[in-house]
Amino acid sequence: MNLAGRTAVVTGAGSGIGRAIAVSLAERQCHLALADIDEAGLSQTGKFVENCAVNLSLHLLDVGDQDAVAALPKAVAQRHAKVDLLFNNAGVALGGSFEEISEADFQWLFNINFWGVVRMSRAFLPVLRQSDAARIVNMSSLFGLISPPGQAAYAASKFAVRGFSNALRYELEGSTVAVTVVHPGGVATSIARNARKSNGNSAAQIDEAIDRVEKLLRMPPQRAGEIIVKGVAKGKARILVGVDAKVASLIERVMPVSYWRLLGRRLQ
Repeated sequence: MNLAGRTAVVTGAGSGIGRAIAVSLAERQCHLALADIDEAGLSQTGKFVENCAVNLSLHLLDVGDQDAVAALPKAVAQRHAKVDLLFNNAGVALGGSFEEISEADFQWLFNINFWGVVRMSRAFLPVLRQSDAARIVNMSSLFGLISPPGQAAYAASKFAVRGFSNALRYELEGSTVAVTVVHPGGVATSIARNARKSNGNSAAQIDEAIDRVEKLLRMPPQRAGEIIVKGVAKGKARILVGVDAKVASLIERVMPVSYWRLLGRRLQ
């Protein structure tokens, strides 16, 4: 796909990978409808791309709000004649084991990470069908390939995104809409620092866990955004971002039950 002149909707565009995707798209002359719950971050992303001579609109959005998501296509249509690409990037994290996190927190995470993807896909699919070549790009994770202890809720949501994306791809075969699922590895974003914490650990334990996770987040978001956008332009159905994601994918296929015996020593 030649991205020049296309129009992309990007959620979670106020920081991290979402911002990097937006910049990479703008550099390819792709018009942008950027959405995020963080108004200040969203405005900052807009400043990063305002000199790229693309049609840009900014939309304050909580993907966990069903009504807000349903209203977004109309708001986007007021600024853009069409939509060719949908990047479902917005997501949150939740620290703690299954027994430590509450039912309410589990539902909160799923409402954003999974139902946000489903709602956005449902809202924009009729619009995307009007394009001669459209693509839905759903953000899973390294933890949509493997399921480490302490990540039951997050991994469940990202495996759900993976399964939904794969099934939707098959359902849309033969149409003008394709589907890509993305599995980023350790990208240096603020997702761990901003994760909702369980009540089962002390502040010191939480800080120690965050520091441990952040040591594994090495790839600059800009590099991740480039890999994702290049993969989308090439029409890839699955994009593995980083050596860690590629290695984990391979080991999980070879050792589907016992992979954590090997990977756990590397990721802890």
